[in-house]
Amino acid sequence: MGLSCGLVGLPSCGKTVIFNAITAAGVSSYNGAEMNRAVVYVPDQRLARLAEIYQPQKVVPATLEVIDISGFKADPQGNEHSFRLLGYIKDVEALLHVVRCFEDGGVNVDPVRDVETVDLELMIADSNTLENKIRRLEKKVRAGDRDAIRDTADCEKVCAAIQQGIPARKQNLSVQELASIRECNLASLKPVLYIANIRSMDEADSCHVKALEKIASDEGAEVIVVCGKDEADISQLSPDERQGFLQVLGLKKSSMERLLGVAYRMLGLISFFTTGEDEVRAWTCRSGDKAPVAAGKIHTDMAKGFIRMEIFRYEDLIEFGSEAAVSKVGRRHLEGRDYEVQDGDIVVVRFNHTG
Repeated sequence: MGLSCGLVGLPSCGKTVIFNAITAAGVSSYNGAEMNRAVVYVPDQRLARLAEIYQPQKVVPATLEVIDISGFKADPQGNEHSFRLLGYIKDVEALLHVVRCFEDGGVNVDPVRDVETVDLELMIADSNTLENKIRRLEKKVRAGDRDAIRDTADCEKVCAAIQQGIPARKQNLSVQELASIRECNLASLKPVLYIANIRSMDEADSCHVKALEKIASDEGAEVIVVCGKDEADISQLSPDERQGFLQVLGLKKSSMERLLGVAYRMLGLISFFTTGEDEVRAWTCRSGDKAPVAAGKIHTDMAKGFIRMEIFRYEDLIEFGSEAAVSKVGRRHLEGRDYEVQDGDIVVVRFNHTG
């Protein structure tokens, strides 16, 4: 399963345009639905080189799933519609927050206000979720259950800070506090990548973009600037045509490629590969994941019955030209359960098929 991100933003921020720029989905509206969803392939030049060597029947890149929920405005009392919308992004790994940074149509542009409004909506939903968990634990707390007492105290602490206007991601939560609230999948805890939607690249250094960059800097986040309408149009072109038009905009990479680069860095993600005559495939895991965890990305049975992982490096395969040559120079090795998979590893998992 690949990386999943939730696209959020206020009405009139150009979120559907950004969705099209990222995914090339070409949607014009929600057509009565509450969300759009698209899966795109993660560009990785290493796959093409691996395909040249193995000549596989198919090549499978890693994927990015983008879930775009319809725009919302914060309601201090909360409402069922908003909670249902936010439910669509409960299980995503990161939020892509689209912020309007262009003047058009008499709209009062204020990135600070817009970011605070969306954060408020996320926190309203999170407060409701935490309060529900606290109520569910009441019986166990009265019975003296130590785990329930601890979890309740942690949830109450996080909830109190949220009600003071501090998103969970800004609360510097401890490992124990994170464990206590994990099942809640808090929206305001998820890392945020801000997308400054501008009308033309001449506005890339505007006061609105700088205001958004200040917000991001203060919380250790990042901003990518996207000329949404132009890039949405470019995304509909053939790959050969896209690069020329991107150069006209002064860009080396598309918004999707730039977004993925930041998202992978922000989430600490890496890519590893499985290879063979049948298939060459890229897989995604977190930096620091141990071999059984990475094996589980390929198939859950591989994690359950993990024995060893045979590993060689993409760079070594390119340098020496074949698996046999890599083995001959001693660059192919076996690793156990404690091995941390590295970006660019090519792996073969040895596992007990019965689990």
